[in-house]
Amino acid sequence: MIDHVVVGVADIDAARAFYEQALRPLGLRVVRDREDYVGFGDGAPLFFLAARPPTVDVHVAFTAPDAAACDAFHAAALAAGGTDNGAPGLRPRYHAGYYGAFVRDPDGDSVEAVCHGASPATEPGGVDR
Repeated sequence: MIDHVVVGVADIDAARAFYEQALRPLGLRVVRDREDYVGFGDGAPLFFLAARPPTVDVHVAFTAPDAAACDAFHAAALAAGGTDNGAPGLRPRYHAGYYGAFVRDPDGDSVEAVCHGASPATEPGGVDR
């Protein structure tokens, strides 16, 4: 089981602004704030941004409670300056009920919100990435 993840970022202030907005729909907020790092969580920090050379080829997936939260994450991340990396939708190639939304953060890292157990009959459909 993973306890926490640390991602190096080029500009801690820009990254913090992006993630504060993008992670809000998932219930995550800043819970630890230092000069050289910021920790996000819903209690204890589980995702850290560190002021150090950007990490290469990062992909982080955050659990969302439902498809609507994935949609809200995607919209918030785009509004915060992220770029689309896969519109919200079902991804049956991963497994039945996999609903994800993908963006790239200011450093180009791949960030996803995902819920498992979405139903094709009740959730909006998406193109399989």
